[in-house]
Amino acid sequence: MLYSIIRTLSPGCKQAIFMLADVVMIAVALYLALVLSASTSADPATLLSAAPLFAGLMVGGAGLGWWLGLPHMKLNAYEMRGILRTATFATGLGLTGVILGSAFGSSLSFAVFFNFTLLLMVFGAAWRIGLRHLTMMIYRRGQNRMRVMIYGAGQTGQQLASALRHDHAVDVVAFIDDDPTLQSTSIQGIRVYGASRIKQMVAEMDIQRIVLAMPSISQPTVAGIAQRLRRMGCEVHTVPSFAALIGREAMNRSVSPVSLDDLLGRNQLEKELPAVSHAYTNRRILITGAGGSIGSELCRQLVACKPECVVLVDHSELGLYNIEKELKSLAEGMTIVPVLASVLDQPLMTQLLEQHRIEVVLHAAAYKHLPMVECNPISGLRNNVIGTKVMADAARVTGVERFILVSSDKAVRPTNVMGASKRLAELLVQDLATRSAGTRFSMVRFGNVLGSSGSVIPLFKEQIERGGPVTLTHGDVTRYFMTISEAARLVLLAGSFAQGGEVFVLDMGDPVPIKELARKMIEGAGFQVKDAETPEGDIEIKIVGLRPGEKLHEELLIEPDMLTTPHPKILRAQESYLSEFEMATAIKDLRLALETRDADAARAVIARWVEHEVIEEQLGTV
Repeated sequence: MLYSIIRTLSPGCKQAIFMLADVVMIAVALYLALVLSASTSADPATLLSAAPLFAGLMVGGAGLGWWLGLPHMKLNAYEMRGILRTATFATGLGLTGVILGSAFGSSLSFAVFFNFTLLLMVFGAAWRIGLRHLTMMIYRRGQNRMRVMIYGAGQTGQQLASALRHDHAVDVVAFIDDDPTLQSTSIQGIRVYGASRIKQMVAEMDIQRIVLAMPSISQPTVAGIAQRLRRMGCEVHTVPSFAALIGREAMNRSVSPVSLDDLLGRNQLEKELPAVSHAYTNRRILITGAGGSIGSELCRQLVACKPECVVLVDHSELGLYNIEKELKSLAEGMTIVPVLASVLDQPLMTQLLEQHRIEVVLHAAAYKHLPMVECNPISGLRNNVIGTKVMADAARVTGVERFILVSSDKAVRPTNVMGASKRLAELLVQDLATRSAGTRFSMVRFGNVLGSSGSVIPLFKEQIERGGPVTLTHGDVTRYFMTISEAARLVLLAGSFAQGGEVFVLDMGDPVPIKELARKMIEGAGFQVKDAETPEGDIEIKIVGLRPGEKLHEELLIEPDMLTTPHPKILRAQESYLSEFEMATAIKDLRLALETRDADAARAVIARWVEHEVIEEQLGTV
């Protein structure tokens, strides 16, 4: 009830209450000064004769208090500066009392006004401090407060605790410090505990957040502490020193994030790639894997082309929900159809293409995480190969105008199941391209996509935030990189350039050494690489060995022959492919292996048909 009353009081009402309280304190202080004075008596006659003095001081006190700003001062800001103003207020009224006493011919001695000044000074400060504590208690009980523990009882921790005292939504309940001389002491009325008791205190005190206030400790060490605390189920935040926020230290520690140009080893190509609106405006388009990294970016770029209808297919409920919500906010009025399904559902895929009169299919659905597919070859091959066949066959049967397969550089002379599955999907699409009169089948192949799920950039970033080490499979490994935007634009360009059967490749410049990329990311985050030359560094780059099926260097082309396209940055490859009979045999053998869940038989199929002179040596040993 009191909390509701305080919350509803207007600023003007609060100021009036503060002024009235000061006026009451003036009367009380003067009365007590008369009582305490040995030269006067506090009988009715004396009080009556002092009435004009009382009235004059109360009126003058109201004016002086308003001039000094005492009624306007917030209670939670009433500290030393407020006490000094109260002392000035009391002294001014004491002198005023002496002047008024002489003017009214009062017989009151100087000692009365001296006592009056001291009492008013004490009462004026006391009622504010008392009311402040009472108000804070009411606020704390009237709302749910976040219970916070500060790790670090040094200068930064103490400054943070002082700042949080004025926040009614936060309750600092304890300090944690590794210094044994501080443990079991109290700072600002808050107890200091050792780090060994954190887990117990989190449970007993219902701690909701731990704030790390240790700016003098290295960032990797702080990151390690934060990681351990998060395992206890706590929300952890860090703060720099308050001096570092504005001082020279902040300027010295300020760093710039690593630019994409540095990571790519070339300029980004989004602005160099031509617009593709003409190929997709007013078209009816279906995108598989629409909730994934590439699929969702395809959807965003397609919105700018203003297609008539976009059908989103994905078997991830969350991914599909997110991209549908985003597209509806970007393109009001556009027909957007979310379909929660697998591309392996052939009757449904055929029905979707017919029902929505689809003209363009962008097939981005695939399992692409190399180690995961290596551990689950049956699921990977079924989704990547059979799923592609289902979509491609449905597109040809229903008369879709264009079918674009999103492929990977790992399909070039693959040494792993994922790469082999993508190459077999390419061979399947190449075969259909030779036998399809109505549908133009094409493929687009690119390297690693910065920021996509499962890529190395988010992994390195997470490891750096944890304080390291950054894990690298091999010191000499290299990869081609491109942005998600570039990858999506390349897919859309392939659809506009396609004549049938081509493999489109982006001129991605030189491959990027992953060790150099890791070093740039560590230094870009403001840390120093820890190695033999700099043992005092912050974060180590640790070599953990190549994963099963992983190559040191990826390639983009199987054959060296390159053809041009309408754009100089887009290359076109005419690569060899299997005959219709060979393709039918490969799919038949693969289906049999998948139905019996025979992983060895499935590996044998891809070892036979996918660049077998290399695959037999490398895939067969996986």
